[in-house]
Amino acid sequence: MPTMADVARTAGVSVATVSHVLNGTRPVLPHTRQAVLDAIDELGYTPNTLARSLVTSRTRSIGLAVSAISNPYFTEILQGVEASALEHGYSLLIADPHDDPEHERKVVQLLHERRVDGMIVAPSADPRELVSYLRRHDVPAVFLDRVVDDRAEGAQRFDQVCAESAEPMTRLVTHLAGLGHRRIGLVAGRPGLSTTGERITGYRHGLAAAGLPFEERLLVHGDSEQAGGERATQALLSLAAPPTALVTANNAMTIGALRALRERGLTVPDDLALCCFDDFAWADLFSPRLTAIAQPSKELGAEAVRVLLERLAAPDRPARTVRLPCVFVHRSSCGCPDRPARPDTSEGLQRPERGADS
Repeated sequence: MPTMADVARTAGVSVATVSHVLNGTRPVLPHTRQAVLDAIDELGYTPNTLARSLVTSRTRSIGLAVSAISNPYFTEILQGVEASALEHGYSLLIADPHDDPEHERKVVQLLHERRVDGMIVAPSADPRELVSYLRRHDVPAVFLDRVVDDRAEGAQRFDQVCAESAEPMTRLVTHLAGLGHRRIGLVAGRPGLSTTGERITGYRHGLAAAGLPFEERLLVHGDSEQAGGERATQALLSLAAPPTALVTANNAMTIGALRALRERGLTVPDDLALCCFDDFAWADLFSPRLTAIAQPSKELGAEAVRVLLERLAAPDRPARTVRLPCVFVHRSSCGCPDRPARPDTSEGLQRPERGADS
């Protein structure tokens, strides 16, 4: 790993000058400052802000960069990451990229400068700068929840851990079609996210399996947010021939959809059947209770830590993608008779064995 002395030698300045540029402790001539910055970029040097005096670069810390930490789904993922990290003797540094590509790169750089041993990142819809930074600095990283096509020269570079998305969405659509619905709308997530693309694929497969045509007007993006979910639902309800059933692609958009329905004075499932991707703690408390796909959020977090620690132990092993199965939680918002809230109301979806590579 490049040192401050390496930067000084490359820039043709003293180590003290490099220190002044990095820490802003003394004015440096513009051309000298630029020479130092160019050398830092060329060498891939990052300042050790945690422990410059330590001989080893290992800090037994993991960086976690996930957006929407207030989202219950990501909160549970965080719990899984934290519990597993602590179990293995690692501390956790957390940053929120806000699903913004530029901010994403900045917070990842910040975590890197804190000398975390590796990172777990839920990528934005445009992760090119993220991937470039991680590659350039050879940072051990695991992509979480959202997959990225990071192949270079035919080989995947980074490990990835996510839940199944396409087949569970197909299950929701075919379930609604089996109840007699022929116009099934989808409130999809933010364009560009792998989860959005996979759930749209599952939606279209479900329609095809039920012998229903795909109608572009019945698919509206809610941008993975409550306000977006509300706007998208209002747009669907304003169609000349609105859907009789609706699938929302994450829990935040489900709340937005319910708000839109309430504003219209519509009830679920009498006026509109509703199924949602993402189960959450209070889904069972709604009236009617929400039929949902439950993702293994805590398990995803723990699995990401396990995969990252395996990467740290064997840096040269081939990268892999791990997909965990979801569960179909059958309640009554879809229009089926209500069922007692018991564990046996959850139906597992047939998936590869936990931990299998895809």
